[in-house]
Formats: sequence, structure tokens, C-alpha cells
Amino acid sequence: MSIDSLNWKILKCLQQNARMSNAEIGRRVGISSPAVSERIKKMEDAEIIQGYTTFVSPFEAGYQLKALITLRAFMGMLKPFLEKLKTYDEVVNCYRITGNENIVMEVVLKNQKHLESFIDQLISYGETKTQIVLSHVIKYSEIKPLK
Repeated sequence: MSIDSLNWKILKCLQQNARMSNAEIGRRVGISSPAVSERIKKMEDAEIIQGYTTFVSPFEAGYQLKALITLRAFMGMLKPFLEKLKTYDEVVNCYRITGNENIVMEVVLKNQKHLESFIDQLISYGETKTQIVLSHVIKYSEIKPLK
């Protein structure tokens, strides 16, 4: 499915506020609410829209630290780590990457002691590097049309 300019306008609205009503989207993009609904359904079916979510502030939820942790897996440990990874509640985002490391994780932690304990769990799978997140520079940036 190709994404025409009208669908991009709908996607822009949804990326700004996924709870925006179809009627409001229709007013903004110049089509009826049922037409918006039909277009959204087609984009969901084509997996262009892959879901809707709520962003929770880890700091307001009681976490004191957010960190990026990279892992360079030991020989033969990547696949076992990928399975174990699914059990860690601390991991909020994770990517398998190219380069010297295999994995980069975004984690939320209660405090420094929690960070130490978490790293202790990881080191049996590989070598880690940790960076503490100070602030977001770009947060949940929208996907825009290709030029």
C-alpha cells in the first residue's frame, strides 16, 4: 500500500495524538469521519499503523535512572541472551545492532544499586557499557514522508 498525501496527514495527526477522534482528524485533513476511519483501517491492515500506546514518564512513576546499555555478547551467548532479555522488566526498548556491540537496551531503574544489580545479571552474557540518560533531546519524533 502506498501512503498518499492524505494518509500522511492522517498519520501526522495520529502521531501527535493517537486519541484524536476521527471527526477531528477529518476536520483537519478535509474529509469525513467515515473516510478517516476507512483509511485508518486500511493502514492498520497494511501494518503501516502497528498499534497505539501510552507513554509513561519513568521518573513520575518512581524510577530515578534511565540508561542505555550496550552488550557485546560472548561467543555462543547471543541467542541465550536474546531469550533471557524478554524476562527483564527493566528493558523498555532494545535493538540488535551492527558494530562492536550486538545489543543496545534502554532501561529504567530505581536507583544506582538497581543498576549495579542489573549489570551483574548481564555480565555472564557479555561485556557491557552503560550511559546514563540525562534528558531527551528528541522525544517520540514522528515518521515523516520520504522526500
